[in-house]
Amino acid sequence: MKELSPDEIRSFQQERGLHVTGELNDQTKRALEESRWKLGDRSLNLQPSPMMRGDDVAALQARLTEMGFNAGRVDGIFGERTESAVKEFQKSVGIKVDGKCGPATIIALIRLTKIVSGGAPAQMRESAKQRNRGPALANKVIVLDPAFGNDEAEIVYDIAQRLEGRLLALGASVFLTRGPKNVLTENEIITFSNKNSADLVISLHTDKHSNPDAHGVSTYFYGSDAHGVHSIVGERFASLVQRELCARTDLLNCRTHAKTWDLLRLTQAPAVRVDLGYLTNPGDAARLARPDFRDTLAEAFIIAIQRLYLSAEDDAKTGTLRLSDLRSAGIRR
Repeated sequence: MKELSPDEIRSFQQERGLHVTGELNDQTKRALEESRWKLGDRSLNLQPSPMMRGDDVAALQARLTEMGFNAGRVDGIFGERTESAVKEFQKSVGIKVDGKCGPATIIALIRLTKIVSGGAPAQMRESAKQRNRGPALANKVIVLDPAFGNDEAEIVYDIAQRLEGRLLALGASVFLTRGPKNVLTENEIITFSNKNSADLVISLHTDKHSNPDAHGVSTYFYGSDAHGVHSIVGERFASLVQRELCARTDLLNCRTHAKTWDLLRLTQAPAVRVDLGYLTNPGDAARLARPDFRDTLAEAFIIAIQRLYLSAEDDAKTGTLRLSDLRSAGIRR
């Protein structure tokens, strides 16, 4: 592989939904390795850790999904659900059922792939699963991940605690990924969330920039332009969070963005990361230092979470719903 210039690395990182640094870090190296595989280049099968990853796996998942087989999220990782979908496909076309995507399976896929809207069945399943959980927050499992950077740790941990108290009052089960001083790694957070069947994962951060004029709030969800897929529930929740935060505060709306960061990609539950302003901006820093502002942020998150589970007819205009409305509607436990 030829050596890439910083500009080429930045362009690749932007295309793949990674942190745009211009540096060839470990995550970028993994993404470069995944990008070199096209469907048919190699035989695909379930392996013990590390699992097979690549654009060829994503293409396989997308094709199976388009034909109605549940391969799970199109994430480019050949896991148990992908193997199960391959077996179902093999059974349906009358070829050897071994869960391996070799030449015979590739040929059958090429012959039978339908031209339909990419990923629609998976999106329908994801939406139905979310609706079936019902509107009440009682018994829902929510993982809060306050970042542990040098400057942001105290701020986001305090906001997470305020959010935790409100969620507990509404009957949710809440897990914080760290205490005041101890912290889980990203891989530990992903494993913990998946093992405990989390309903939502919310990662709280602040941002910084060399230009002190940079300011505002941004929210991120799993999505890959390279693979043409995204988490439909994750995107909806990111939009709800962004809208409520901007409606209830004077933070600049820096919009929602699809990314392929591991926490968003590998967590089975809908996951979002929220950057709650720039500590390098005097205005944002002053806002985040105020206890009343942190309370407003916590309430905005609560309402966004509740709105995710409300049906359209029970929803309300952005920025108008209050915790008292949830209690009066009998949603609070």
